[in-house]
Amino acid sequence: MAKVAFIGLGVMGYPMAGWLTKAGHEVTVYNRSSAKAEAWVAEYGHAMALTPKAAAEGQDFVFSCVGNDDDLRSVTIGPDGAFHATASGAVFVDNTTASAKVARELSADANARGFQFVDAPVSGGQAGAENGQLTVMCGGDQDAYDRAEPIIMAFAKASKRLGDSGAGQLTKMVNQICIAGLVQGLSEGINFAQQAGLDGEAVIEAISQGAAGSWQMSNRYKTMLADEFEFGFAVDWMRKDLGICLDEAKNNGARLPVTALVDQFYGEVQDMGGGRWDTSSLLRRLKR
Repeated sequence: MAKVAFIGLGVMGYPMAGWLTKAGHEVTVYNRSSAKAEAWVAEYGHAMALTPKAAAEGQDFVFSCVGNDDDLRSVTIGPDGAFHATASGAVFVDNTTASAKVARELSADANARGFQFVDAPVSGGQAGAENGQLTVMCGGDQDAYDRAEPIIMAFAKASKRLGDSGAGQLTKMVNQICIAGLVQGLSEGINFAQQAGLDGEAVIEAISQGAAGSWQMSNRYKTMLADEFEFGFAVDWMRKDLGICLDEAKNNGARLPVTALVDQFYGEVQDMGGGRWDTSSLLRRLKR
């Protein structure tokens, strides 16, 4: 069992850190809001730290799961950042969905300080985090990944190294690109069925086991038919992710016409007051 720090106790990080304790690891947590860290300690035990630097001190592994590139830089190389105390030979695992650029920057910085860095964004949403069923996409040295994988599997159903630093973040971009088109297609299909006077439940039952089937269809159609979106992966976060995808596409020359269009649609959902709605709320936009 390992000594582990976990930095960032949002809707994903809070249960992920909890799974590390259930696997028997000794966990120290940090959160920008100390009340969240105090609540976590009250639920799981173990310890909390007042800064990322203090959390990282003396740990075998340091995990982070924060909002964006700026947040990640703050908790790693900021004045009280974890990199200033991460031990030589330790492994830093970042579960934030961020840019490949920042992953490569931090990996180089970590190597210069004598420890290793793995970019390891996750997929599976809040439910996946709570159930310990996340998919983890990793970039970094093979040795660093091999050491981190057994710890990662405390909250994951699958983990894979895709290449060198940044490869995990690039793979997460592919994931979000694919999801964007799927959710828009599902929204259009359900809206079409309703406009045609069909029974939405019956339609999904008929098509979900065929070529049209998807995770989004199986897990979101009921709430979409019920016009319920106050849960799940927020539109605000999806727009952040799609912005990362579109920026990267400018650099590598990939064409993302559908992704760019769906990003605009999510902007309209935000204008409707739906920034915290689930990504499946694209359906509500079609019903305006």
